[in-house]
Amino acid sequence: MRVIILLTCLCCTQLLSAQTKTIHVLVALCDNQYQGIVKVPARIGNGQDPANNLYWGCGYGVKTFLKKQPDWKLLRTIANPSANIYERLVFKHTGKDCYLVADAYNGAYMKQTVSTFLDYAAGKQSFTLGEPAIPAGGGSQLICFVGHNGLMDFQLTQTPSPVNNRPRQAAIFACASKPYFYEALKKTGAQPLIWTTHLLSPEAYTLDAMVDAWLLNETAASIREKVAQAYNKYQHCGIKGARNLFATGW
Repeated sequence: MRVIILLTCLCCTQLLSAQTKTIHVLVALCDNQYQGIVKVPARIGNGQDPANNLYWGCGYGVKTFLKKQPDWKLLRTIANPSANIYERLVFKHTGKDCYLVADAYNGAYMKQTVSTFLDYAAGKQSFTLGEPAIPAGGGSQLICFVGHNGLMDFQLTQTPSPVNNRPRQAAIFACASKPYFYEALKKTGAQPLIWTTHLLSPEAYTLDAMVDAWLLNETAASIREKVAQAYNKYQHCGIKGARNLFATGW
């Protein structure tokens, strides 16, 4: 009788540790035509042109800004990963065990973007990306929305409830997101890390400041302060006004 032993080379299989964190960012591209926004120049307000969009390809857009940060390495770019998503970026933090996934959504499909964000916050639509198998969507620890507050323009007929008891946090960089998203986010079971009380420009420097502080396990109050400082640095609105613009928790 022959005994055959199969040896698996562990170096060929990349495994993530239980401590690996994933951040999933949904960016609703700025859209003059399909969103109820104060109009911006046509070139940066075309929600079907991610390369030049205010919230993606411009200097302070999520794609451009994060690519310039030394703490983030862009692993891959995925074109049209699903319907109404033009581009997906996968970043790896250079100093922490963390991945960041960012999706550029067609600006004409705001309702789908908001609904997907809430699904992720509830732990729904969990999936993995590539090798190693990076947990994304509802499998992420931190889910972020960037863009116009679509709930100013429409109401959702239903909002999701949590599918499991895994802890998840959410951040919403959109105008007056706390009063508009409060009930829907509460139902998902996710905890609000950062959201807003008034009108703002949802550019990527606030997202970056929040993530940096979150990865250092800073308190929610400290994270809010770092976000306010970043907003004031770029917007020159005064630190008191910036602090009043952001909130954390319920």
